[in-house]
Amino acid sequence: MKHSPLRTILFVEDSPFDAEMTLDALREANLANPVTHVEDGEECMDWLYARGAFAGRQGDDPLVVLLDIKMPRMTGLDVLKQMRADERFRRTPVVILSSSREESDLARSWDLGVNAYVIKPVDVEQFFQAVRTLGQFWAVLNQAPGQE
Repeated sequence: MKHSPLRTILFVEDSPFDAEMTLDALREANLANPVTHVEDGEECMDWLYARGAFAGRQGDDPLVVLLDIKMPRMTGLDVLKQMRADERFRRTPVVILSSSREESDLARSWDLGVNAYVIKPVDVEQFFQAVRTLGQFWAVLNQAPGQE
């Protein structure tokens, strides 16, 4: 698949409150990359494979996937497992952005090949700073295989 310099950040979050805060923080980071928000793991998979509501979606695979864990229909861990099992998405950076501090979630995420696990800070300003930093790192600083 052809890669443009401004690939999409795919953001997967079911909580409207957390989604709006994260989107606001990404906007404040002034990233040129487009951000697509989907509400659960099923929608994430539909977006990745351009099916369902996203059938015919044009564009590249995502630059990075920001992924919540605890979601209805399909969990973030199930999404991560399926992505890592597919050669196409095996190297796509995935960042868990979750309020879960459960050791089992952390361990399972790393076992499945997550690139980073960020626990959502309770403090709003800390949360904004964490998301801005994440966005800048993955969209500007990180160099993945196959990028020029």
